[in-house]
Amino acid sequence: MQPMSFAKYFDHTILKADCSLSDVHKACDEAKQHDFAAVCIPPYFVKESATRLDGSKIHTATVIGFPMGYSSTPSKVEEIKRALDEGAAELDVVINLCAVKSANWNYVQSDIDRLVTAVHLKGKLVKVILETGLLTEAELKKVCDICLSVQPDFVKTSTGFLGAGATPEIVAYLHKTMGDKVAVKASGGIRTLEQAEAMIRAGARRLGSSSSVAILKEKK
Repeated sequence: MQPMSFAKYFDHTILKADCSLSDVHKACDEAKQHDFAAVCIPPYFVKESATRLDGSKIHTATVIGFPMGYSSTPSKVEEIKRALDEGAAELDVVINLCAVKSANWNYVQSDIDRLVTAVHLKGKLVKVILETGLLTEAELKKVCDICLSVQPDFVKTSTGFLGAGATPEIVAYLHKTMGDKVAVKASGGIRTLEQAEAMIRAGARRLGSSSSVAILKEKK
């Protein structure tokens, strides 16, 4: 595997409920300036982001079923289709935590499988958000087993809105569990260079952060 530049670890993220079009334009321009991997923005702004990033190597990423994950599978699939049609290249999808907490594992497997399939049918990249801070050890193991069988491109630690965010320990666990079959994205509370580098050392191949510009400046 070729070494990856530090900037390419980052999904430059702006998912605040009150973010504006000018905020999204700024994030896209910063991503082009610093050569981040992607800009992760609300579904409402996918078309604008894709247009702003057209001609660059920066991907438009968006979120599905965010942040709760408990919308129905067909609803999430329709969200995916709309986002793909509008130019999204990466989809961060939230698992159904209600189904996890109810131990309805057939539903959890079907939900994840259908979401991943909807993205992969279009040849795009999908990250499954586990919300690890709300899962027991047994639940996390079960969800990881499901993801190993379905094989999304990434498992992602957190939405950054619920429960605890990413930690090096949980990233290391996911990296060890997923091996080379599924990559790990660390997200939630990554605001400093020290935190970012700790996640990378633990095995993260992608970092979601709204502080990516400040982190990169600290690195330089």
